[in-house]
Amino acid sequence: MRLARARRPRSRAAVLARLEDDGSAVVLAEESGHVSADVLRESLAAGVDLRGHGSEWLDASELELLSPVRHPGRILCAALNYRAHAAETGREPPSAPMFFSKFSHSLIDPGQDVRVPDADLTDLDYEGEVAVVLGARCARVSEAEATSRILGYTVANDISARAQQRGDGQWWRAKGSDGFCPLGPWIVTSDGLADPAALELRTSVNGELRQQGSTSDLIFSVPALIAYLSRFITLEPGDVLLTGTPPGVGVAMDPPRFLGSGDRVEVSVDGLGVLANTIRTP
Repeated sequence: MRLARARRPRSRAAVLARLEDDGSAVVLAEESGHVSADVLRESLAAGVDLRGHGSEWLDASELELLSPVRHPGRILCAALNYRAHAAETGREPPSAPMFFSKFSHSLIDPGQDVRVPDADLTDLDYEGEVAVVLGARCARVSEAEATSRILGYTVANDISARAQQRGDGQWWRAKGSDGFCPLGPWIVTSDGLADPAALELRTSVNGELRQQGSTSDLIFSVPALIAYLSRFITLEPGDVLLTGTPPGVGVAMDPPRFLGSGDRVEVSVDGLGVLANTIRTP
C-alpha cells in the first residue's frame, strides 16, 4: 500500500491519500490548519483506517505529491551504516549505531528545489537513503517489537555541506539546514515490500550513476536501529529514521565531486519510487 501526503486540485490543504495500482487515489484525511499540522501524524493519532474507503476518489495524476511527513517529532539519521561506505571513507565500521538529527524544516517535497539557505554552506554532497516512518510508539522495544511498529518506507536524500561538516565539529547546519532532507515520493507500507533488507538503491547526478547499493549491506538492520534508539528516547508515530547511505558519495571521490547550482539529483529505490530534486545555491 502506498500512502502519500498530497495537495488535490484547487485546494491549499494537504491530504493523506492512498494510491491505487489502477491510477486512482482515495483521500483518507485532510491536514488541519494548525501551523505544526502533519496529516500523517494526525491520522495515526486519530486511528484513521488506512485501508478504508475514504471520503473522495481522484485520479492520482491530479495530485501534487508532497513530503510524506511534514512535521515529524524527530528525524534521526544513522551515520556510517553501510559497510562499503565506511570502507570508502577509510573508517572502521562502528561497533554501535551512530546517529545525528535533522529538523522538520529540512524536509522538502519530491520535485522541489533544494534552495541552499546561505552561501556559507559549501562543498555540497548527496547521500541517497532508505527512510523508515514509524507507525507506533517505541520505548525500550526489542528488535522483534520494533519490526511490528514500522508504518513503512520511503526515499530520502541527506544533503550535506561537507566543508561545515568538517569544520564545525558537529553537524547541525551541515546536515540540518532548511531544505537539506528531500523526502518522498510516498510511503510504502511494510506489508507492501517483499524484503526491506534487500532493497536496491541508486543515486544519479544529471543522469550519471554515482551510488549503487543494497540494504543487505547495512551494518545495523532497521529493527536494530530502532531498538537501540528506543533505549534512550521514546519514538512516536510519524517519526522518520534515515538508515544510512551506500558508497559513491562525492566527498569520497578522487578528486571530490560536489554539487553545483542546477545539478539534478535522483535517488531511486526498487519498490519505493524515485525522489528527484535540483540544487539551487545562493
